Amino acid sequence: MALLARLLTLVAVAVLALQVYFVGRVALMAVMAPESTAFQRSEVWRLSQQPKGLRWRQEWVAYEQISDPLKRAVIVSEDDIFVRHDGVQWEALEKAWRHNARAEAQALRARQGSAAKVVGGSTITQQLAKNLFLSGERTLLRKGQEFVLTLMLEGLLSKRRILEIYLNSVEWGEGVFGAEAAAQHYFNKPASALNAWE
Repeated sequence: MALLARLLTLVAVAVLALQVYFVGRVALMAVMAPESTAFQRSEVWRLSQQPKGLRWRQEWVAYEQISDPLKRAVIVSEDDIFVRHDGVQWEALEKAWRHNARAEAQALRARQGSAAKVVGGSTITQQLAKNLFLSGERTLLRKGQEFVLTLMLEGLLSKRRILEIYLNSVEWGEGVFGAEAAAQHYFNKPASALNAWE
């Protein structure tokens, strides 16, 4: 029994230490741009294993150097109430959960060889939390950690800073990370010059 108590204490201390580490990393992001994200590092590894080799583009730009039409387009398409929520859209999560449960049940009934199509209900902040620190696996433990990280991001960073980090780190195509790299790659112009159509 004493061994179990010590083991549980050790696990609790390790979990707490991990959360303190994450708080420190998030707090640093208030003043420093992250060098890379967990998702970017996994993509670098994946791309380096391909026959063509690694193709990677990213250039960090300040919030002011990203066009307003691009900012609005991302918010509308990814998280339409970004400025009003606390990091989680509960209704969207519930809707995605129901949809995914139905899709899985249908796939099982049809005995399809392919997995059911999964939809997400994640906000911009949740996507950023996952991309910055976590793997893409779909487990309750990972989703729980994503929730904690989302609260940290929302508590320690402004919405503007969250959006700036997201726009500079999200993948816009294979190996193309951030708004500046995407603008150069697709339109041969800086992100500040993108218009509403682009």
